[in-house]
Amino acid sequence: MTSHFSPEGARSRPLPPPAGLINRAIPGESVSICRVKQLIAAVAVSDAPVLVRGSTGTGKELAAEALHRASGRGGALIAVNCAAIPADLLESELFGHEKGAFTGADRQRIGRIEMAHGGTLFLDEIGDMPLALQAKLLRVLESRRISRVGGTSEIEVDFRLVTATHRNLDAQVAAGGFRCDLYYRINVFPLELPDLRERASDIPLILARMLEDQLARDPALDLPHFDTSALRALAGHSWPGNVRELRNVLARAIVLFPGRIVTARHVRENLLQLAMPDPEGPAGQQPAAAPEAQGLPEPSQFHDMLEGRADLDLRGYLRDIEVALIEAALAKRDGCVSRAADALRLRRTTLIEKMKKFGIMRCSAA
Repeated sequence: MTSHFSPEGARSRPLPPPAGLINRAIPGESVSICRVKQLIAAVAVSDAPVLVRGSTGTGKELAAEALHRASGRGGALIAVNCAAIPADLLESELFGHEKGAFTGADRQRIGRIEMAHGGTLFLDEIGDMPLALQAKLLRVLESRRISRVGGTSEIEVDFRLVTATHRNLDAQVAAGGFRCDLYYRINVFPLELPDLRERASDIPLILARMLEDQLARDPALDLPHFDTSALRALAGHSWPGNVRELRNVLARAIVLFPGRIVTARHVRENLLQLAMPDPEGPAGQQPAAAPEAQGLPEPSQFHDMLEGRADLDLRGYLRDIEVALIEAALAKRDGCVSRAADALRLRRTTLIEKMKKFGIMRCSAA
């Protein structure tokens, strides 16, 4: 096979990757996640191995996907969870095997490393890889050649290596549970992913992307709509399971509240606690919330509201009113942006910009 490496050991990609490729894989605009995206954009144009660290559920595979998309490699992203495959099968999974290499090997099998040729190999939970296999992986990284189990010939491979773990590899190295030489070989470019609670402001954007993906898979799906109070309740949760836990919450909402408005009470009582909601309205349907139901006073109430107050955050108050009216219009028009814009006497493009600005989601395509 022809190697894709230059004599210096790395290919030249002078142009940085388009930001949209990374934003598509990792939604969010918080300071912490923007820093992660900047690091991904910086390292994607090289072949340097990347070690992604982060708690369980923070989206380490999404980071690997973003790195692969931005790398410009024409091959596939091949993912292997080292913790999910029994130790005695992991070698064959990675390196492949020849027919008759062991009992049950009735045909030749291509391994994941070979499948990643020209692309990216993502080894998730590399901290769970057995020591004996660590030595073989180190040799592959140094020689860029593999031998299938039971084989005698060597096969040249060209892949970008991305690894991930939630373990403390420094402690494992000190305790003898992880090879020091392999650790420094894979930890050329460390990438730390923040917990979801550290970037709670990204939750509306993450939810919007998840809902968009759900709709792409099933256009007929009747999706729920999270109002402002629900988003605030989600932002206040501690999220021990991180983005994976948020995905589970959304899956519950799709089942329990199809086509309905999800409020803070629903988040606390039905989605985080997983209790069945009470039927609301005919056939268990929740009516679209009018502006009055979202805490907006009548004009005559402004005098009483200002009584005894020294000041009022007018900009913040008007923003809340605008968000509530947009959400009410979308809810009454079944998530149709065009019809909601007509109801609010706005241009459709203006309404879309406001929805992006406030992180407002819709339940169905316009």
